[in-house]
Amino acid sequence: MEQYKEILDIIIFAILGLMSILSIGVGIERTTFYKKITLEDYKDKKELEIDLGNNLTIISTIASNAPYVGLLGTVFGIILTFFTIGTNGMTDSGAIMTGLALALKATAFGLVVAIPSIVFHNYLVRKMEVLLIRWDIKNGN
Repeated sequence: MEQYKEILDIIIFAILGLMSILSIGVGIERTTFYKKITLEDYKDKKELEIDLGNNLTIISTIASNAPYVGLLGTVFGIILTFFTIGTNGMTDSGAIMTGLALALKATAFGLVVAIPSIVFHNYLVRKMEVLLIRWDIKNGN
């Protein structure tokens, strides 16, 4: 049963790690793009909106789903802990609490991925709004 817990940890933490790397990577790419953008190059506001909004859904999707991936890992960890209790007749409360506590680490890591992603997404959306307002000001809208 221990090997299943280890495999579960590896899978959940790998998924959350990839989500974190992707969120950071897209956030850095968008921040760099926003700093380099020249509003004068855009004659159509819709075209500007499309370019500014690219990849923001990736960050918001990660931010909204990372806690669920972590929760899924926790649920599976708790199921494995209860299965172990049932099959081994474990009555040691310390071992049970340790198993449950270790299962909760997946939820914690999911939140660690989600919270910065939400902050990054909100920051980028605000930057996008400011750039669109500046385009409006420059073009007399």
